[in-house]
Formats: sequence, C-alpha cells, structure tokens
Amino acid sequence: MATIREIAELACVSVATVSRILNYDETLSVQDETRKRVFEAADQLDYKKKETKKRKKKLKIGVICSYSKEEELEDTFYLSVRVAIEKKIEEEGYKKFQVPLDAALEEVSQLDGIICLGTFSRSTVKRIETFKKPVIVVDAQVNWNAWDSIITDTHRSVMEVMEYLWGMGHRQIAFIGGIEFDTDGKEVRDYRLSAYTKFMEMQRRFRADYVKIGSYTPRDGYRLGMELLSQEGEMPTAILAANDSIAVGCYRAIREKSLRIPEDVSVIGFNDISMAKYLVPPLTTVHIHMNFMGREAVALLAERIQTGRDISMHISIPANLVIRESVARIEHEKQR
Repeated sequence: MATIREIAELACVSVATVSRILNYDETLSVQDETRKRVFEAADQLDYKKKETKKRKKKLKIGVICSYSKEEELEDTFYLSVRVAIEKKIEEEGYKKFQVPLDAALEEVSQLDGIICLGTFSRSTVKRIETFKKPVIVVDAQVNWNAWDSIITDTHRSVMEVMEYLWGMGHRQIAFIGGIEFDTDGKEVRDYRLSAYTKFMEMQRRFRADYVKIGSYTPRDGYRLGMELLSQEGEMPTAILAANDSIAVGCYRAIREKSLRIPEDVSVIGFNDISMAKYLVPPLTTVHIHMNFMGREAVALLAERIQTGRDISMHISIPANLVIRESVARIEHEKQR
C-alpha cells in the first residue's frame, strides 16, 4: 500500500501537507491546485487511509445469580450459562463483578451494566431498577419494557417433544418436574408442565396421577420415578423429565424396578447437559443453547452500554430435540 511519503514525492509537496490534506484539516491554507495534485497522487498510488482503531472500553459488568453454587451443581443448566457468561467477559477484556442478591446501591455504582441469571422476585427486580444500570435477564422475563432478556422457547420445545412421543405411539405419557422459587420464596410457573398439560388435555389423555413434582435433582428424579412406577393402574410407557438431572434419577428408578429403557419405559430429558449422551442408553433430550445464551447476554449488554440504546430487546431462542436411544416406538395395541 502507498505511503504518505510516496504521495508527497509524486505531488511535489511536503509529507506534513499531504497528511493534513488527506485528513481534511480545515486550518490548512493551500491552493486548490495543490489539494487536487495530492488527491490525484493518492488515487494514482491507490492510497487507503488507515482507520484509527478505537480503544475498546473495558466494561465493568456485574453478574447477579439467584442460585447458589450448590444448587448449580444439582441442576447444571445455570452453571453452564454462568460459565459461558464468564468466558465471554474474559475474552472481551471486560471486568466481571459478582454482585450479591442484597447488594446496596454503592456496591454497584462503578458498574456499566448487570446480567441477571436465574429467577427473581418482584421486590428484587424493583431494587435492581434503583441501580439505574442497563440490565439483561437470562432465562426469565421481567420488567419487559426496560430490560433486555434472552429466553428459550420452552412451550414450543415441549410441544415438539410431545408430538414426537405421540408419533412414536405413546399415549400413557408421564411428567416429572420440579418446583422453582423466586428470591422472595414465591413459586414460579413452569412452562414445561403447562405445555405438557395442555397437550395431554387436547388429546384427552391427561391424568393427574401421571404428574409428579419435586425438585430438579437426580435425587427427586429417582424418588418420583419410583413413586410413579409403583402406583396401581396403568404404568406410563414414556416419561418426560423437566431436565436431564431428573432423567438421570428416572434411569435408576426404572432399573431398580427391573424394567428396561426404552423397551419398557421411554425417557426424554431437557437441557442436553454434557453427560446426557453418555447415559446407557444415550438420553433423547431437548438441546438448550446454554453457551449461546450466556455469550449473547454479554454481547447484547455491551452493545446497549456502548450505543446508549434505550429500546429493550427480547430474544427467544429455539431449542432442538436431540433424538438418541432412550425412546422406543410402540404399537397402539401394546399400550398398557
């Protein structure tokens, strides 16, 4: 690429004059003919002006999690998203600050923005609003008009699962889920249960005794799986677990009942955690783009901080059904 010195030599002017002309210095007093010679020389030599790199501001990003580290280990969805958030912050050269749920205004005054991960109560949301910072919420919808959010289209994902099971011939389909509470201890609606219930009612197959609710852990997956498979009446041919951790517990319960997966009972999970494909048989599950959600949360928050955007954005990310080996096709006459 041509240099300013080469342009100066061709135009018969000084290097300083070339530099000031190409940078449109309005304080420079030169004849129009001189300017013309410089621009023609630059064009002849195919000169391209170097773009001045803007120094990227090292943003200070606070992360507020509603789950403890112990709870993350039992349901690794939030662990995976948090790790993705932290990696993206590190890659961009930003500074991360772990913000406690009861943080005071002075503790967040230095922050440029906040990422909220988990389930937050109305009172917690109102307190975070007093911080007057750009906020993005991951896996929740709160303060729709002011904050950004990234969620998974849970209802649509569950409907896809139910249609898949129905298409595989299953009519006795059970649901094992968990109860989630916000930061005030108020129960939060699980859209997976709502979608399951809606589908089964549409098919006139809903049974209350096929719904078991506890916590989102392998321990309760096992306990509720044993309860489900021990009750009188028709045994379900398929179980939809609200997450993969519950599905792990279901696997154990099914085996302790001397039943086979998927020949006797099919199982589908949710989230597609790393161990799902290593279960025996590998677990059919819904893949949630946890890494993408975490990284996009950081990117979207940074964009809002840097541009001053005042219109909130709400992103719904589709999930994918990953078919492995834990669901069997059955004939209608074989239904129990």
